[in-house]
Amino acid sequence: MLPLLIVKLGDTIPDLAACRGGFETWIAAALGNAPVRIIDPRLDAQRLPDPGEISAAVITGSRAMVTDRAAWSEDTARWLARVVAAGRPVLGICYGHQLLAHALGGAADWHPEGIEIGTVAVRKTPAAVADPLFAELPEVFHAQAVHRQTAVRLPPGAECLAHNDFEPHHAFRFGEAAWGVQFHPEFDAFAMRGYIRHLADALRNDGADPEALARTVTDTPAAAAILARFGRFVIERSVGMRA
Repeated sequence: MLPLLIVKLGDTIPDLAACRGGFETWIAAALGNAPVRIIDPRLDAQRLPDPGEISAAVITGSRAMVTDRAAWSEDTARWLARVVAAGRPVLGICYGHQLLAHALGGAADWHPEGIEIGTVAVRKTPAAVADPLFAELPEVFHAQAVHRQTAVRLPPGAECLAHNDFEPHHAFRFGEAAWGVQFHPEFDAFAMRGYIRHLADALRNDGADPEALARTVTDTPAAAAILARFGRFVIERSVGMRA
């Protein structure tokens, strides 16, 4: 089986990185048995492979902003369009979700309501009922979120799979095998509380209560299961293509 590529576009906060590793570590651990390769296109020496060299791709979050239009980000967006066109499964997470929307003809920008952070309730749409990743999730499930930007417009033809009162596009699917999720399925409660602590001063300046937010944080097994389902989807698709 060709490797499942984790495209690392950002680093977690230093406290978490020191004790837990980075986004790519958490994602790889949750994907299951799919063979994983990690690449960081922010580094000049690391080339994004031809779509034919991989079975699928997961695009991580980042503390950067899609609207910065950094060269490495725009290069990755063009590559993502090629990967999707080649029929390779893709899962974009947070920044990766926004970048995937941008790459496929949608748009990312600042969320008009500011930051969404903490354990949030997310509701499935009717389009999620038969979706390979979302079908088995409860109609309302909890997920970890931390973002100030959003996919303000989905790509033409994309279907919204999940939303809440704050975020209209918490998940979408484009075609048969490309997904974006604004929330973080790789975060557990420990990681989420770490982000709230890290951003406590900024949250207070925005009028939020970080201590109260931290008390509402719980683990989110339904959202976390999406990564394992994606891993199984990739393996089953790869086996089917060889059969």
